Amino acid sequence: MSSFLWRVCSGLVLVMLLPAQAAGEDSLSLNTWTDFWLFRFILNVLGYATIIVPGYLLIKYFKSINYLETGRGICFPLIKSCVFGGEAKSSLLEEVPTASKTEATEPSSTARQACKLLFCTAGLQASYLTWGILQERVMTRTYGATSTEEGEKFKDSQFLVFMNRILALTVSGLYCVLTKQPRHGAPMYKYSFASLSNILSSWCQYEALKYISFPTQVLAKASKVIPVMLMGKVISRKSYEYWEYFTAVLISVGVSMFLLSSSTHKHPSTVTTFSGVIILGGYILFDSFTSNWQDNLFKYKMSSVQMMFGVNLFSCLFTVGSLLEQGALFDSLGFMSRHSEFAFHAVLLSVCSACGQLFIFYTISQFGAAVFTIIMTLRQAIAILLSCFLYGHAITMVGGLGVAVVFLALFLRVYARSRMKKRSKKAAQSQALVQKV
Repeated sequence: MSSFLWRVCSGLVLVMLLPAQAAGEDSLSLNTWTDFWLFRFILNVLGYATIIVPGYLLIKYFKSINYLETGRGICFPLIKSCVFGGEAKSSLLEEVPTASKTEATEPSSTARQACKLLFCTAGLQASYLTWGILQERVMTRTYGATSTEEGEKFKDSQFLVFMNRILALTVSGLYCVLTKQPRHGAPMYKYSFASLSNILSSWCQYEALKYISFPTQVLAKASKVIPVMLMGKVISRKSYEYWEYFTAVLISVGVSMFLLSSSTHKHPSTVTTFSGVIILGGYILFDSFTSNWQDNLFKYKMSSVQMMFGVNLFSCLFTVGSLLEQGALFDSLGFMSRHSEFAFHAVLLSVCSACGQLFIFYTISQFGAAVFTIIMTLRQAIAILLSCFLYGHAITMVGGLGVAVVFLALFLRVYARSRMKKRSKKAAQSQALVQKV
């Protein structure tokens, strides 16, 4: 199977690689044409297809024979959970476990809330700032370099995605076992859609760092609100307020100022190439779909940790299957055994990713999405400053102004959203009083 996939991808990518090299992207030190991002992307997708296609055919088969009514045997509970689910859709209010609701209603002092907020802020900043710095280190620097040897770069972004997901799966699984969770009702296969888009967006995020600077990537991630809005209109038929469109335009203006101010004569790590823009666009597209699909899945009765477990379960299945088919799993493990520093970085990346997800859930449950957004927006700004300081990225005055415009727009979104929520809450309270009278 792996040799067949290799031949197919070779034929598809060989023609596409030549224009990219002619455009000057061979300056990014691709050792062979098989290192080209499009080749790796197609190879990964074909690997996922060897799991998705048989799974799709099995789901169609079980539904066509009405297995829910006629099926019996020891595998019936498993097939029922994976294909049909356990319960019907329920209210989003039932999503939070009973323990969380009780905790939310308990009165707490201002000092205690301040300590919780400080804890959440410190946890999110430490997790994701460390994760971002390590991400750039792993994908752009060499390992094992000495005075006589150049060292070697780690190239397989998919292995890093697998490392992140296997630890997140373990943490979320243990959390579900040790704490009270709602009865699960969603068909398990529905997590695979969010899982596939999630691993593809993560792969693009790692791969993009070979072609663009880290500040450019962070700024593009901050501006993903635009495609998220577009995807929301397509998938969920959502409507948006005027201020949401206004801030989206501000964000696009700020990003354009930053990108157009970048000069190509600087250090190679600061150059934004055509391939980098394409991969970054793929990241934003896949990530926008993931958030909207997960939001749609929450119509079922589930907690956020159950969502984390379901998505990471399929992510591990997809990535380990693809890595084994390509023979890349053992190559990556060999690289890890040769370079203990890389092994430490890969494990720390996974720990930061898993802890960061848990801090996200806890922060939103305690303080709401608006406070969480402010914390993460600050984290993105600090990440850009740290990257420029540690890795020598240069930003012009116009580029710096563009960054300021983007973060100003993000803070305006948070402020406007909080005002809208307060107004709707007051209106609901007034209506309730009128009805009582």
